Amino acid sequence: MTVKEIAKMCDVSASTVSNILNGRTNVSEQTRQRVLSVIEETGYQPNYFASSMRKQNTRMIGIIAEDLCQFSTNTIVGAVMAYCEEQGYRTILMNLRLYDRWQDTWYNDESKLESTLLPVLKEVQSIKADGIIYVAGHCRTIKTFPRDFSLPTTIAYATAKQNRFPSVIINDEKGGYDMVKYIISMGHRKIGVIAGVADNMHTKSRMSGCQRALIEAGIPYNPEWTVYGDWQRNSGYECAEKLVDMGVTAIWCMNDLMAGGVYDYAYEHNIVIGKDISVAGYDNMQISQFMYPKLTTNDLPLEEIGRSAAENLLGMLEGETKCSRNPVYIPCKMKIRDSVGRMI
Repeated sequence: MTVKEIAKMCDVSASTVSNILNGRTNVSEQTRQRVLSVIEETGYQPNYFASSMRKQNTRMIGIIAEDLCQFSTNTIVGAVMAYCEEQGYRTILMNLRLYDRWQDTWYNDESKLESTLLPVLKEVQSIKADGIIYVAGHCRTIKTFPRDFSLPTTIAYATAKQNRFPSVIINDEKGGYDMVKYIISMGHRKIGVIAGVADNMHTKSRMSGCQRALIEAGIPYNPEWTVYGDWQRNSGYECAEKLVDMGVTAIWCMNDLMAGGVYDYAYEHNIVIGKDISVAGYDNMQISQFMYPKLTTNDLPLEEIGRSAAENLLGMLEGETKCSRNPVYIPCKMKIRDSVGRMI
């Protein structure tokens, strides 16, 4: 079924049918209803691909996710899809499955990422997508895009080498600052930190915020009170033992999983969290609401990151915004619960 056939059935011109399909109002209501009725009866579907070839755009956005299994990715992707749908764009989702393929062995191996990403980039170009939103699994600098890659691209949850593409990331420095400042406001001065992997961008930025909060409060930074985990629950347990032995009164963990390890250690050693020692996390994962006491943490702005990335890309495509190469930083929101007690 074609537009011309619909027009013949309704005894109108093909341009009239096209105007109705595109929502234009220069058609009488009686004619519009007659055409829509025939469209519904025949099950007509517009040929978007042919239309896009004529207009030199497809109104299709390619979303490339490093791995949908990452806890942060689905929310970002969902927000991107929702905004694109609101603006009349369709999306096609590509899942690289990097964590599923290689666990954590690909972080510093560009060849692994390149072998997976480059074929997908070619595929997105072949279907004539108008642009790409690349959703990273963790914050870092991405170097793999080819030098001659010209398709409009925005990166969510990471940055591009030399700020080549616009990017939207978490303001981790402020997140670390806000959390440690809150712990200090509760009277704590001996604050231990269970950090993530040392060379990770999340770790570095959150530590920078932590140190700024300590300096502002006149509290000397004690490097012995910072221990490094690997983002997993077991490392939180192991690090908690070291910090408790050093006599800290509060422990800030750079993610909720490691905070769960601290809870495990406290339970096994009859330490009451919120009373004998205070604990805070980061990420506001679902587990944080079911710990006892409920965990004070930082809520990641994942929906805002996805929406902002989509707004940026569609703004570029439609000529509404200039392409800024500086990263857009989205702040976290504190979730104050019961795990940080006030020092008496």
